[in-house]
Amino acid sequence: MELVFATHNLNKAKEILLQLPSQIHLITLRDIGCLEEIQETASTLQGNALLKASYVKEKYGFSCFADDTGLEVLALEGAPGVYSARYAGEPKNEAANMAKLLNELKGKKDRRAQFTTVIALCSDHGNHFFKGEVKGLITEKARGSNGFGYDPVFQPEGFDRTFAELSLEEKNQISHRARAFSKLLEFLRALS
Repeated sequence: MELVFATHNLNKAKEILLQLPSQIHLITLRDIGCLEEIQETASTLQGNALLKASYVKEKYGFSCFADDTGLEVLALEGAPGVYSARYAGEPKNEAANMAKLLNELKGKKDRRAQFTTVIALCSDHGNHFFKGEVKGLITEKARGSNGFGYDPVFQPEGFDRTFAELSLEEKNQISHRARAFSKLLEFLRALS
């Protein structure tokens, strides 16, 4: 089975490739000649994931999945949420996003947060959605050099290390994206 992953983010692709069974051949946007940045203009994670996956399916004809991920911080009433990638404004900047988040949490005792990923699959079998979540805390400062995005400031429940201090294999056992992707794989296995 051939499947396009609608992302230009190489870190996301690495995470997904580690979980991919051999019967699925993953195709990149570059492989199909899609070099444009697909706009994420929806107000929800599910909406943004669907925008990306349906764009590829409609324009290029390939079955495609895409994800959108948000970090939801309780003390910030769910922010940055759907705006996580551009929290500090345009252009996207991971360091600026983290700095803004840590600044907004200064002096706050409640640092509970969760990562949520929604994957949209657009195929000849219709549109389907898969959700994964992981709860944790926002640390006082960035720790670790692995991962990307908010990984250096997110410490998952049950761990004393941030996502950025975990190996990719460790992160893939518990992450929001891994949980959503495993639901997608279960769905694909049921089809074959």
